[in-house]
Amino acid sequence: MSDAEREAQWRRWRSVADLYHACFTGLVLTLVSRRGTADAAEFVFRVFRRQQQERFVAGLAKLGIAHLPPAVAAAQYHYLSNWIGGVHVEYMHESDRKAWIRYPPPRWIWRGTAICGVPGEVSKAMLRGWHGNNGIALGHPSLGFVCTKQSVDGQDGLEGYYYDYDHPLEPDQRVVFARHLEAPLFDAAQAPALPVESWPRPRLEKAYRNYAMEYVRTAAPVAVQLFGPVDASYLLHLTGKLIGMQSYDDLAPGLGETGRDAAGFARLLQALLAAQDDAVDLQGTGGGFELRQDGWKLMDGVADAHPVCVRMLEGLVEGLAAACGRRITVGLAQPEGPSSLVWSVR
Repeated sequence: MSDAEREAQWRRWRSVADLYHACFTGLVLTLVSRRGTADAAEFVFRVFRRQQQERFVAGLAKLGIAHLPPAVAAAQYHYLSNWIGGVHVEYMHESDRKAWIRYPPPRWIWRGTAICGVPGEVSKAMLRGWHGNNGIALGHPSLGFVCTKQSVDGQDGLEGYYYDYDHPLEPDQRVVFARHLEAPLFDAAQAPALPVESWPRPRLEKAYRNYAMEYVRTAAPVAVQLFGPVDASYLLHLTGKLIGMQSYDDLAPGLGETGRDAAGFARLLQALLAAQDDAVDLQGTGGGFELRQDGWKLMDGVADAHPVCVRMLEGLVEGLAAACGRRITVGLAQPEGPSSLVWSVR
């Protein structure tokens, strides 16, 4: 692969990352506006707790920081893993028992104007789901997280510190607030760094894409389990369609397919599916185009993936088609179940 081809592939991966990032943020906002703050907060709690249980301990080993004191390891994990995903984050070491993290503005997860629609309880649910469970995951129940600021409350970032209290904490003590405190200033020279030899740019570019896609991989089944397949089908499809309609103009150039007719959209859909590692075959038919997709690889290995999870992808494609051209129609069939998706474009 030439340098130009590699750069083009990385642009496609980043376009996919932006799209899936928007899908997750959009789903949270859909829940806030359609189901209310309590349901949105419970959803965010479950998503982040599930990710924390699946990724945190294994991630410490991948990053080479499992040997560090619990407070330091937890804070460095957030710094390094979020850095890989393109998230602005800072790390400040105070002692082996106390280490800070800070997410300065702009917040990655609530990009742009989305932050105006996120209640404080939803942000707190993220902390309860992940940050408050790191000590338990490490077998170190004395580790807690103290939050000093929340961006969604109008403060200049989300920040706080991990602290080892030297005694086991009750569940309601694992995340507490101390709004009168403020993080030390960030010094990039003192921050941890990834080992370059094991994290070359191709690996980082793919990890950047996967970081955003993982949110949808987790969120779709959580939505089904929390709200049931009927309501989740509506919420996932609606979110996907809205995000697709809003994202076409940004996505198409990144994928290198800007044609505004059925043929152009079929090529764009093929490029999108390929850029998210799905095997797809495009063929012309008498009345348009047909794309055969060998399942949705994102959901491979998800034990509780329900068939309606694909409704987010279906809505996304419908929304992209609507923004591409008013007269373009898209249909989805699953002749062999979830393992075979057949798209028709006319």
